[in-house]
Amino acid sequence: MRYSEWIQKDKINTGRQQEIDLARAIPVLSLPFVHCVIECSSLESIGKPIPFFFDVVIGAPLGAPIFMFCMGISLLYTKHNSYKDMLKRGLILFIAGFVLNIIRFAIPYLTGYLITGEYDKYIAPMPFKVFGNDILQFAGLAFMLLGLLKKLKISDMGRVGVATVMSLVGWNFRHVNMKNDFLNIALGHIIGTEAPSGYVLSDFPLLNWFLVPVAGYIFGNILIRVQDKRKFYCPYLVALAGIYLVYFVLEVTIGFGMMNGGKTIVEGENNYYHAEFFDIIGYITCAVGMMGVYFLISSHSPEKLNRFFNSLSRNITRIYIIHWFFVVMTTNVIIYRINGTQELPLWQTMLLALIIFLLSYCLSLWLEKRQLQKKAEKKAAEEKATA
Repeated sequence: MRYSEWIQKDKINTGRQQEIDLARAIPVLSLPFVHCVIECSSLESIGKPIPFFFDVVIGAPLGAPIFMFCMGISLLYTKHNSYKDMLKRGLILFIAGFVLNIIRFAIPYLTGYLITGEYDKYIAPMPFKVFGNDILQFAGLAFMLLGLLKKLKISDMGRVGVATVMSLVGWNFRHVNMKNDFLNIALGHIIGTEAPSGYVLSDFPLLNWFLVPVAGYIFGNILIRVQDKRKFYCPYLVALAGIYLVYFVLEVTIGFGMMNGGKTIVEGENNYYHAEFFDIIGYITCAVGMMGVYFLISSHSPEKLNRFFNSLSRNITRIYIIHWFFVVMTTNVIIYRINGTQELPLWQTMLLALIIFLLSYCLSLWLEKRQLQKKAEKKAAEEKATA
């Protein structure tokens, strides 16, 4: 079949896509397990098979990169995709990142300090935690930059070119210490900064990672025009997941790329967060391949299960914010206060993660319901006023 026969000029493959929902649902479902394992494991225990799986496999290529890739795809499946919409959405996400930092760091850390009086554990790192960079700040900056590129009418290939140059520049400005706390925090949103104290939070700097949502946007621009998704995904795109698996195994075995700093992500975490160019290409390859895998899974999943994945996807930001509060408050304050350490046996870590997921998911559904009720009440009031 020729390219023109299965990729149409018009947008024909619209509406919710189950594989996209599943691609967003899997990371958010695994978040409490990944973060509880990181918070509750020693450097020795996190290298064991199950903690390693959550830290290095789920927590790295199948986590944030998939979310970023889906960010780009989402711009093709929303009506609110003007450059103004992107700028507004980006600004909201950027601010939400700092609100999250207050919720997950300032509140628990102040609580922990008031209970224990331990300055070095709670107060010393807090400014870096509150004003540092993480995935929501990255998402905000990425949306704003995508909006600016759209305003400037930069072509798809032009966007790829810009993002590629950014990634190459970011690759050459990794692990930078500006020798000034303010500069390390501020520039940490753009390039990978760090300091000997280990306090600097410069996760997912824009230069290094912008190529991933751009690749997602390009992919989405093709997906929305696909006439037969099964032929589109199988077998070639699914095979990309296998190609990345080979790269990943070599990376873990030899110890390069994100594994350059040790045998786990925790040991050399900035080698992951300040990703080098070839790892970024690997993550994109993995994301494209996994979209094919997720298509096959969702195509054969029961409708009830797909509705569950859909609800996780819809509430991804709510669950992300809520789960972080519970993770940090539980591990860094409550468990630390009771045991004198955050470390837990693996089974207790898994149980804690499950409880946090269930709490976060239920709370997100309640908040979603309240939001829908308020919208319905507002609409009813407006209709009554105009009647």
